[in-house]
Amino acid sequence: MHLAEGILSVPVLASGGVLTAAGVAVGLHRTGDAEVPRVALMSAAFFIASLIHVPLGVASVHLILNGACGLVLGWAAFPALLIALLLQATLFGFGGLAVLGVNTVIMAAPAVAVGLLLRPWLRRQPSAAPWVGALAGGGSVAASALLAALALYGSHRAFGATAALLFGA
Repeated sequence: MHLAEGILSVPVLASGGVLTAAGVAVGLHRTGDAEVPRVALMSAAFFIASLIHVPLGVASVHLILNGACGLVLGWAAFPALLIALLLQATLFGFGGLAVLGVNTVIMAAPAVAVGLLLRPWLRRQPSAAPWVGALAGGGSVAASALLAALALYGSHRAFGATAALLFGA
């Protein structure tokens, strides 16, 4: 769901940058020194998992793991995913630097949301971990698709059909 350079409007790009800066600030503020290795591990897992592409028709899909990042990291998912997306953009050309803020919001906001919603359930009932993990994974992917579609549609109404196709896929 990386959005490429050159298709989003300046207001959408600016909004993504501001929201990412705010999310990263909150994430860094809430992350203690003892949690840094966990943040680094989840950032690396997100980065590596997204490199495994599975052919699907004329396109391909890949693991995202933003739901797992949200469950494990909470708000620290913002800086973790920002770093992973920055590496993907600079090393492999996935996304790009101008859309880094929007792509980070697309991945990290759903991660934080599922973390905030589902971590209390997981703490109360550890035996529900498979269900919580499934909800976190499916919910974060669906929310990321919705945010990507909204970014496209918000940039230009002509992207309406593409946004609907992206969300549907």
